[in-house]
Amino acid sequence: MLARISLCLLTVFTSSLLLTTASLAAERNVIFIITDDESPTLGCYGDTAAKTPAIDALAADGMVFRNAFATTASCSASRSVVMSGLHNHRNGQFGHQHHYHKFASFHDVVSLALPRVMQRAGYRTAQIGKYHVAPETVYQFETYLNANSRNAVEMAETSKAFLTDNEDDRPFLLYFGTSDPHRGGGVDRTSESELKPNLFGNKPNRGSFPGVEEVFFDPADVTVPPFLPDTPETREELAQYYQSCSRIDAGVARLVQILKEADLYDKTMIVFTSDHGMAFAGGKTTVYEGGLRVPFVVRDPYQPERGVESESLVSHIDITPSLLDFAGGLDPETNGPKNPLNANKFWKQRGEALKENRNGNKPFVSYHGKSWMPVLANPDQPHHETIMASHTFHEIQMYYPMRVVRDQDFKLIWNIAHPLPYPFASDLWAASSWQAQLAKGEDAPYGQMTVGRYVQRPEFELYDMRTDPNESTNLATSAGHADVLEKYKAKLKAMQKEFDDPWILKWTYE
Repeated sequence: MLARISLCLLTVFTSSLLLTTASLAAERNVIFIITDDESPTLGCYGDTAAKTPAIDALAADGMVFRNAFATTASCSASRSVVMSGLHNHRNGQFGHQHHYHKFASFHDVVSLALPRVMQRAGYRTAQIGKYHVAPETVYQFETYLNANSRNAVEMAETSKAFLTDNEDDRPFLLYFGTSDPHRGGGVDRTSESELKPNLFGNKPNRGSFPGVEEVFFDPADVTVPPFLPDTPETREELAQYYQSCSRIDAGVARLVQILKEADLYDKTMIVFTSDHGMAFAGGKTTVYEGGLRVPFVVRDPYQPERGVESESLVSHIDITPSLLDFAGGLDPETNGPKNPLNANKFWKQRGEALKENRNGNKPFVSYHGKSWMPVLANPDQPHHETIMASHTFHEIQMYYPMRVVRDQDFKLIWNIAHPLPYPFASDLWAASSWQAQLAKGEDAPYGQMTVGRYVQRPEFELYDMRTDPNESTNLATSAGHADVLEKYKAKLKAMQKEFDDPWILKWTYE
């Protein structure tokens, strides 16, 4: 009897200790989820084909930004913007980091880099999944976790120990980067089409990843975005794409479950976005809406108003300053870190990069972006009046600089290398959705344009975003819009000057 009473007391004590430990878990944690090549194909954005209940639930208890944009539709370049708060033309990562492409950010970006500034703001930091930026010392996390980045459920399971670590009383930042829904894994050999669809990372023969209940899609049921041709080849590829997106959602569901079980859900801000739009010609690597428009969902448990939407223009340059603001580490006077790292001293102490061009002849003190935390508190508050996009490379072979200025009214694209045919990423060129139309000739329709028009672009493209959100009619040569064209050229030049874009020189020569 005494032993039974002692056992009951021990059980009660242990349960109380666990509850106390959970209740003392750090506040104001951050999980930042960034997917690879995903457009706003989510239920919370009105896509009736998508199966994304977990992300939709975050949106229903948070905020959906309906006008969120990448600054460049290229993986490495975009991620450098996300993790630096600087346009890639300024941070130095003009294109891909891997293989022979070998682009990298300036060393002194270390003063502003997301993992560095969050650690200096008192956070423990970890990264899992796709990284794809350089130098590693600049974008240095304290902890690196390893899991199959095609299986977000496995990634979530692997992250559990870090998320629930009560031995470190600091709040956490988890950078969670999936490789889905990027193209990959070969083609679907079971397709009856001559041009077979890419698998988008899915298992062949309708296989499943461990721990994932795969969601399969009928090509007849998918949503074909306006920048793509509605063809059997496109629909088959979109069916694979949607399946890959659903696998991400399953990982988000598991992350939320882990947080709830550890009493961390209401102590953690979750941000969900993508590096840029879907990997189809007309999306990825372009500066059209299909390339730059991204999903952006934020659930901040400390906000009294939830389940809301914002029409404010937000940009990837805003992410690092916003997360640092949430952490209490953003200096409103400098729009930089309150506790800045002295880059010169840092590299001197390490004995590294001492003779490198570390900053492009200008110190890194302030972010290009600004915090959207005030918008979370007031969804009707405007953010940016105008945003800029800056694309130069994807793969090293793909030099095609484009600059964009956009507001709620008009969008101007400057194709700086317009005499050249538009270069293709290797995976987009091979896509069945593109090859099927290419085989029909230059006059074949491709979304809002033709194959020939897609490949050979004019110097300027001007679109009325109020009446033509699908970018079907270029007004740059319209006599009635000559004043608008000049106005937006001036806006673009001003933003290039403000954001230190070296390609501003192209206005005065060549």
